Amino acid sequence: MQKSLDDFIYKVEHKLLPSLDMKSPHPYDPIQVISVAKGWKCLGVGNYAAVFMNNQYPDWVVKVYAREEEAAELEADVYKQIGPHPAYSELIYQSKHYLILKRLRGITLYDALHRAVRIPKQVIEDVEEALQYARKKGLTPCDVHGKNVMMENGRGYVVDVSDFYLEKEDRKWRDLSKAYYKLYVPTLLKLPIPIPHFVLNLSRYGYRIYRKWKK
Repeated sequence: MQKSLDDFIYKVEHKLLPSLDMKSPHPYDPIQVISVAKGWKCLGVGNYAAVFMNNQYPDWVVKVYAREEEAAELEADVYKQIGPHPAYSELIYQSKHYLILKRLRGITLYDALHRAVRIPKQVIEDVEEALQYARKKGLTPCDVHGKNVMMENGRGYVVDVSDFYLEKEDRKWRDLSKAYYKLYVPTLLKLPIPIPHFVLNLSRYGYRIYRKWKK
C-alpha cells in the first residue's frame, strides 16, 4: 500500500496540482474548477475546496483547498478526532494544501432528489447516529446538508466534516431531517419524482434567507 500511496502523492504533486486552475469568486459560493490535468476528474466542489479522483487509484480522493491555508490542517484534525467510523471517510495523507481521503461512493441526497432516487429512512438514521458519534468525540457537526450527505445501498454517509471544529452547531441537518419526515416521507418516499435543479437551488437560497431572517 505504501508504494501505491507514494505513487499517488507523486501524481498529485507533479500532475494534478501544477495544472489545476480553480477560482474562488465568493466565500458563500462553490469553488469553480476551470481546468484539471488529463486523467483526473472533479467529483465535487464546496465553498473552500474541490475533490478529485484518478481512475488508477479508485479508493482514494484528493481534496484541494482554494483558500484559507489552515483549512486542510483543521479538517485533518477533525478526521483524526473522529477516527474509524463507517459513516465517515478516513484520512490517508495530510499536506499543507490538500488531503488524501478514502473515497466514499454513492450519490448525494441533492442528486437523489434530482434523479428521483428513493431516500430510505435508514440513510437519515445513519447520519443521525454519525453526528451523535461526532458530538461524543467533542466535535460540533456543522454544514451538514443535502450536498454533504451521500447514500449507497440504502446507507448514509457524511462527506464533509470541514466545519466540525466550530464551537456552535448550526440547524441545517436538523431542519433537513425534519423536512424529510414531514414532507418527503408522506409523498416522495412512496413515489419519487425528479426535481429540477432550479427548484432545488431556489429551495437552498430560500432556506438561507429564512435562516438569516430567523436570527
